[in-house]
Amino acid sequence: MQFNIHQQIFEKYPQLLVGLLVCKNIENGPAPVALTTRLRSAESALRSRIPNPDDLKSNPVIAAWQEAHRAFGSNPNKFPSSIHALCKRVIKGGELPAISTLVDLYNIVSLNHMLPVGGEDLNRCKGNIVLTVAVGTEPFTALGSTGNEPPEPGEIIYRDDEGVLCRKFNWREATRTCLTGNTTSTVLVIEAIPPTTRVQLESALNELQDLVQKFCGKDATRAILDSTHLVHNF
Repeated sequence: MQFNIHQQIFEKYPQLLVGLLVCKNIENGPAPVALTTRLRSAESALRSRIPNPDDLKSNPVIAAWQEAHRAFGSNPNKFPSSIHALCKRVIKGGELPAISTLVDLYNIVSLNHMLPVGGEDLNRCKGNIVLTVAVGTEPFTALGSTGNEPPEPGEIIYRDDEGVLCRKFNWREATRTCLTGNTTSTVLVIEAIPPTTRVQLESALNELQDLVQKFCGKDATRAILDSTHLVHNF
C-alpha cells in the first residue's frame, strides 16, 4: 500500500508538509482514564492560551488554514478546517467526548500543537491513499451520515480506489474508513502549512508516536511527505 500526494497539490501549496504515523497490530478500545485526563489538560491549556473563540480567526495557524480553503474555492466560515472547529468547540467550554483511544490521543496532539490530525482504518481502505484534486464525481459518505455527498470539482481530497476518505483537506472524514473499536491498523495524518514549520510538525509526530506506543501498541512508524518526497510505502 502507498500513501502519495499528487504533484498538482504543490502548485497551490508548495510548502505543505504531511506527517504520517502508520500503526499496525494495535488495540483501539475505550480510552483509559489516564488518556482522558490528558485530554482534559489539553483542553484547559488551550483555553488558557486563547480564552476568546473570536480570537481564533486572527491566530496565524487558523488564518493560514482559512486561506488554504479559500484557495480551492471553499468558504472556511461554512466549512472550517478540523483544527478551527475543534479549537472553537473547546474554547467555548465544550469537553470533547471520549470516543476511542486513537481518536482521543490524536485530539490531544491536535490541541497541543494546533494542527489538524485525522486517521483512516487501513483494513477498510481499498488500494492506495492519495491526496489529490477532486473531479467532483467521487463518492463520499460523511461520518454520521448515510447519503452520498460528492466533493466539488477542484476540492482538495484524500481518496482511495473506492472514493473519498476526507473532504476539503481535513474538513470531514468518511464513515467507510473511520476509526472504530475494531481498528487494528491505521494511518494517522498531520497536515502542516506555514507558519507551522517542519520542526513543529516533527514535535507533534513525536508526541503522537509516544502516545500510540504507550496506549495502543508498539508497531508505529513515521514519515513526512513534501514537494520532493511524494510517496510513502507501507
